[in-house]
Formats: sequence, C-alpha cells, structure tokens
Amino acid sequence: MSGSMSSARRAFRAAALVLGLLSAGLVQAAVPGISGTSFGLTAGAGYGSQPDGASIYSWGYGCAPAAGAPAFVPYTPPAVGCPLWQIPGPTLVVTEGQLITVTLTNNLPVAAGNTSISFPGMRVTAAAPASQPTTCSNPTNPVQQGLLTLEAAPGCAVQYTMTVSNPGTYAYYSGTQPELQIEMGLYGAMIVLPLTVPSTCTALGGRLGGVTDYRLAPSAYDHPQTCYDREYLFQFAEMSSPVHQQVDAAVNGPGACNVAPCPALNVGIEPYRPNYFLINGRSMPDDMDPSYAPNYPNQPYNGNPHMHPNETMLMRIIGQGRWQHPFHFHANHARVIARDGQLLLAANDSVSPPRLAGPLLFTTPTVPGQTQDQLFTWTGKGLNWDVYGHTPTAAAIAAGAATGATPAGNAYGDSAPCYPDVNGYYTIASIPPAPAGASNYGEYCADHNKAIPATPPDPQIVTNGLWYGGTPYLGLSDTHQNHGYNSTPLPPGFASQNPGAGYAYMWHSHNEREITTNDVFPGGMMMMLIIDAPVSAIDETL
Repeated sequence: MSGSMSSARRAFRAAALVLGLLSAGLVQAAVPGISGTSFGLTAGAGYGSQPDGASIYSWGYGCAPAAGAPAFVPYTPPAVGCPLWQIPGPTLVVTEGQLITVTLTNNLPVAAGNTSISFPGMRVTAAAPASQPTTCSNPTNPVQQGLLTLEAAPGCAVQYTMTVSNPGTYAYYSGTQPELQIEMGLYGAMIVLPLTVPSTCTALGGRLGGVTDYRLAPSAYDHPQTCYDREYLFQFAEMSSPVHQQVDAAVNGPGACNVAPCPALNVGIEPYRPNYFLINGRSMPDDMDPSYAPNYPNQPYNGNPHMHPNETMLMRIIGQGRWQHPFHFHANHARVIARDGQLLLAANDSVSPPRLAGPLLFTTPTVPGQTQDQLFTWTGKGLNWDVYGHTPTAAAIAAGAATGATPAGNAYGDSAPCYPDVNGYYTIASIPPAPAGASNYGEYCADHNKAIPATPPDPQIVTNGLWYGGTPYLGLSDTHQNHGYNSTPLPPGFASQNPGAGYAYMWHSHNEREITTNDVFPGGMMMMLIIDAPVSAIDETL
C-alpha cells in the first residue's frame, strides 16, 4: 500500500484486520459451483446489495428451473442454491474430454434485446435448441448471429456445445454488447478438472488427519507439480452504479420498449468511473460472509480463504471487468502455474514432463478476460520464532544446561516433536513421520523452541467475546502449546469455542480507491487470508 496513506486510513486498515480476525471462526471458502455435462442457464435481472446499503439493478446468469435441480459441488448449499440470476454466474465444473452443452434462455427485459455467452478458449458450436420457450418473442427467428457468437432473442434460447479439451480455469461472459452486458453482471467461470490425476498427489485426509476434502480434484492439471490441498476462485470486477441506473430507467422506466424487436440500448458508459469493486460479486466485508448466505440471494460466492500451515492453496484468478486490478496478497509469494488454461513450462527441459516455469508474484495484475492459476503456501519460515509457542520441558532445559547445548529439534525431549523432512518441515516425509493430525504439522523445525523477540500482550486484553486476536502463535487450546510468556488461557469457556486462533493477512487490491465502497474506506476488493492451527478443522461449507 502507498506510503502516503494517512494515519486515519491506517487506523481503518487496522480495524479491517480486526474484522478479519473476528470472522476467522465462522466463515470459510471453497470453489462452490454446479457440475455435469448439460447446463440450463438463464440471463435474468434484479437488484443486488452492497455494504453501503445500496440496491443496484443488475443482470446475471442463473439456473433455469426447467433444467431441474443442478448437481452442486463440492457440497450442497443449505437453502438458496442456484437462483434465476446471480453475480457472478454459476461456476460450471466439468472434466477434461467431456462433451458439454449449455442452453441459455434470455429472460432479460425485452428492452435489453439479445444476449449470449462467449466461452474463450473453447471450440463452440451454437444452434437453436430443439424447442423454444413459450415466452419466445420471435419464434420465427429466435436466434441471431451476433458479432461474437449466436444470440438468443428476448424470451428465446440458444444452445452452445463444446468439448472441453484442456484442464484449467476459464471465464465465460456475454458476447452481446459486452461493454454493457458484462458491466451489468453477465459473467462467470468454468473450471475444467484434469481427467488423470498424478499419482504423486496424495489425499488431503491422509496427510492431515480426519478432515473433509473440499477440493474439486487433487491437482489442477495432469502434471505432478500442480498438486494442491485447498482451492479458491477469485473473480475481480468493477461496477459503475450510474451506468446501472441508466439501464434500469431504460428497460423498466416509463416509455421502455416492451415488444421486440427493440432498438439497441443507448447508454452512456464513458467516461467510465466505477465506484464499486467486487470479488466474487461482493465487496468487503460482505465477501467474508458465508457462501450461499441468505442475505445475498443473488451473490452466492464469498472470498475469505483459510488454510493450515504448509498446505498448498490453488488460487484461481479471473479478471472479469474492464480494468486491470493489482491483487496483492500478504504472507508469501505465489507461483503462477498457468494462464488461460495453458501451463507455463520450461522450454527444452530435459525432464519429462517439463517442469513448471511460471514467475513468483506478490501482486497479480488481473488482466481483463485473462485467467491465472497460482500455487500459494504459508509455512511461518522466516518469522524466526516458534509459531506454535512450544516451550522446552524442564528435562530438556536441564539436559541442555548439562551439555552446554541449546534445546533444539528433539534432542532433549521437547514438549512436542519436530523432525525436519528434507525441506526442513515436520511432515509425513519426516523420519519418523508426523502423525496424521499432528498439532504442529508443517512446522519449520529450525525455529522450533525459538522465543518471539518481543513481549506479546496479555491474552486477556486482546480477547473480544468468543474471539482471540493479537497472538503471534497458532492457537492456545492444544496441550502442547504453552506459550511461556503468559500461562493464562482464554477466559473460561472461550477456548473450546475458538480452538484455532491463528494468523490473519489482508489480501486486497493495491489500488487504494479499489478498497473503498462508493468511496468509503474500508470496502471494495479486500478480504482476509486466515492461517488456522492444524488442530482447527476448516469447514468449507460455511
């Protein structure tokens, strides 16, 4: 962030961080979507909400009731499900090599005219479906060739067929008057899973104990270097509410055309000055509420990623708007493994398959229309203290005093073990291996038993209700985690409700205006990465 940020803004930023900590125990994220080989979508209209209380007229893709209940992945939502329109549109989850069809019904107001879907990176065949809805305004000419693809007239349907030949992350969006229809919300994501998963990609539960696996697949591609443990989809877009107000007046106001064919909408878009900045259709803090939350019926997807130490997170990133947004993630760099579904491989590599050769980034430019897949890991390495708060046992201290050695590793029977693997971490590759569900799985053993080079605050004064913040350690409740600086636990009864207090890092746009909601800070493109203690289960259905 800019060094010119005012002290007031710094205070607001601190408040946003606290808000992220308060959210840590309740909301997680995954890549929720719908799967199959045949999808029935609609293009509909309605009003979406923003954190400042605004209700903004928008368009979006949704699920067609006639197509039946979709198959949700990786879990079934509790109630809201897949509405008639949403922003972003439903995430379509398919598998490499499948022949899929997407039937789109145009349920936008008649004055909006035709609409369509463009699938960049796919070889698509478009045609009118075998039958048209009874609402079709022009049954003799229900589909028309547009500039980019075949379009559906108001009330009519068009069908797109394609074989998804390559795994990866893809965007889809309107190919009709896209400068307006994408702005109104007609965009979404398609995820193509690899047909073959590399044998080196182990099961999440086998590595970390009895946890639920919410991955769509164990690897992003059929390449052994694309294994991951958790995945999150971030669709970045901006929105100009004056444009939406103009469209609302033009299609719903007095004198609006209600009999097709209607003249093309003439809406002033330039100069383009967006005032809402969205991640997955929401602005902060709404993006930290659960996916499928009933208070956002048409904005079902959230942000707010969670992970354990030493896990690998697959970040699926899509630029869905007109602007490039600098997505800045704290805590570590991320390795770019693919762009637009194409792996970035080393040229003339002697290894088969060729090794990944994408750059390491700490800020990702979200290029409009481009997708990126990146791998991110948090380990605590480099902090130079024991993030688990281990304290050597009395026997270890005595043994060290007798030999003149400093207790380290497991030389003197520490309160919890840390045997380094070849990379220095306590994992199943250690000798002896870390047991499944170890309380300090993934610890960087060189920092084992190291005290923090500062005096942390008393936990009693950084406790807020059921929550704990301000700790430099991962969790307080585990029996191995005696922090040494203060033996006082959380207030009675609270520890059992917050067993996994951990680290929180702000992830946000590096354009300061884009972390506002209608020019009010904090808001916009901002969310929190939460590092949970290994003893804390991450429930991604919340």
